[in-house]
Amino acid sequence: MAGRINDDDVKAVRDAVPIDAVVSEYLQLRNAGGGNLKGLCPFHDEKSPSFQVSPSKGLFHCFGCQEGGDTIAFVQKIDHLTFAEVVERLAAKAGITLRYEEGGYNPSHQRGERIRLVEAHKAAAQFYVEQLDGPEAEIGRKFLAERGFDQAAAAHFGVGYSPAGWDHLTRYLRGKGFSDKELIASGLSQDGRRGPIDRFRGRLMWPIRDTSGEVVGFGARKLRDDDNGPKYLNTPETAIYKKSQVLYGIDLAKKDIAKASRAVVVEGYTDVMACHLAGVTTAIATCGTAFGGDHIKILRRLLMDNGSARVIFTFDGDAAGQKAALRAFEDDQKFAAETYIAIAPDNMDPCDLRLAKGDEAVRDLVEPRTPLFEFALRQIVSRYDLETPAGRAAALDEAAPVVAKIKTGSVQREVAVQLAGFVGILDQEYVVHRVNQLAQWARGRGDRGPAPAARGGSRRQEVHASAAPQSGPALNLRSPAHRTERELLKLALQKPALVSPAFDAYGVDEFTAPPYAAVRQCIAEAGGAELGVPETREYLVQVLDATPNDAVRKLVTELAVEVFHGKTIDEAYAGEHLVKVRLRAVDRRINEVQGSLARLGSNVSPDHLAAAQNEVWVLQQYAQSLRNHGAAAL
Repeated sequence: MAGRINDDDVKAVRDAVPIDAVVSEYLQLRNAGGGNLKGLCPFHDEKSPSFQVSPSKGLFHCFGCQEGGDTIAFVQKIDHLTFAEVVERLAAKAGITLRYEEGGYNPSHQRGERIRLVEAHKAAAQFYVEQLDGPEAEIGRKFLAERGFDQAAAAHFGVGYSPAGWDHLTRYLRGKGFSDKELIASGLSQDGRRGPIDRFRGRLMWPIRDTSGEVVGFGARKLRDDDNGPKYLNTPETAIYKKSQVLYGIDLAKKDIAKASRAVVVEGYTDVMACHLAGVTTAIATCGTAFGGDHIKILRRLLMDNGSARVIFTFDGDAAGQKAALRAFEDDQKFAAETYIAIAPDNMDPCDLRLAKGDEAVRDLVEPRTPLFEFALRQIVSRYDLETPAGRAAALDEAAPVVAKIKTGSVQREVAVQLAGFVGILDQEYVVHRVNQLAQWARGRGDRGPAPAARGGSRRQEVHASAAPQSGPALNLRSPAHRTERELLKLALQKPALVSPAFDAYGVDEFTAPPYAAVRQCIAEAGGAELGVPETREYLVQVLDATPNDAVRKLVTELAVEVFHGKTIDEAYAGEHLVKVRLRAVDRRINEVQGSLARLGSNVSPDHLAAAQNEVWVLQQYAQSLRNHGAAAL
């Protein structure tokens, strides 16, 4: 092995690479006074910046989580590298040749794994770019041209082409000194019958870079009809590429995102290109996965996540796009920024819109239009029959907790009034009062769990059963309620098609046994039972990944394999259990409200009495509808 790096060279690297320049690649820094800079800590979630950088001292310190150190320590922690790997990376940036105490200069094949994988990707990106000029790549150049991208655009984004042969890149990288083991570990090659072969063949290639600008993966677009692979093929999970932690275009967009306090989230690589070429240089996209919590952390650090920041999501107006928008809304409260949704006319994506109507149309599209919460409310309400009292009550019960989570009180009231109009409830003050109750309850609980409600709240509950156990009796298999809840969870895990989409509207607190509430939460965090309709096996993997501890994981596994109690497991059986669990939740809420009134006695205010009586009446109507019509009333 190579020896330790010369101490003088380590010092030279520290002196040559300013800490603020390095930290700025990961988060936005602002003046904190006294020569220091501040930003949102990348090592823990926070609303106000407590992370400070002292350029003069070459140090950072977070007053929230107590992390601190120099430039090397920062990169070590944020990129999970060894000391030597960080020094090598920073030395390469600064143009410093390192000396090693026990073995002279460090041979390239002995460098840290991450450094080697990054170097392999850098070489691959250059290789693919060069191939785009060749005769074979004409189909790729035609693809780009048909979408309005010329040679300069391709060069700006580093778009390339992977030859259709079996091992062109593999042989090229071997010639650069990379071992077969490194090529497999990088995801650039895969095992073939006679050794490694290229993973990407005959495709248009987009390099995916991390926040610091290093190429860590690729997105590959199918070009030929005889290619039996998926339309888009991404790099597999590797030591340097985690799809949930990368955003395509972030290296190009980060400075403008920080400067403008605005980010535009689009759906694909060509959409990012179209936006940037149209002047929307804050556009980024996820890479083969839904927009989620890790992506939010990246944007929050760049936006400084204050109330004036804006995040605009562009989605197609079709069912898939609407579903993607609602998934994004589930994480909305993790932002301090205001979030909006933009849907192009005729459901065109930014790339198609630019082709059809030009750059100005793209710029106009991403101007904030509809708040994401308003879009989400309309989608929630649209699922119910508002012509019936039960439908209106159910719509209000699911939508009111969403409004209660809106950050600004004045906006919250205004939206509550809007919700009354969406649902068709003439008594606006009743809706406002209901929302206020939910908001006050959440504040009193520290927002640890869902407020009591007939339908158990929405899918956006932020409780985790392992951290805040649900109220209710312990698990008791003799309890009819617990037996029904268990059977419903088994249906949701084993046969999600029978209970979808109704099950995903059920709240955690509709499951009275804490272990079952924990399983329900895991299903929600995995994306909902509807996710398992097309592919149950992958869905179960995601549910298991969402489990907080071995106890819950064991229960999920148990429920996923346990036989059902019924003889015929069909829609009728599933509907029966859906209704039983919901009906018990409704009855519990009725008893809770009536008990509260009884305890208050003559001390109850007229307004509170009227609101409570109205709620009980609505719930009783809904319960009667469930008893009369079964699953059709859900």
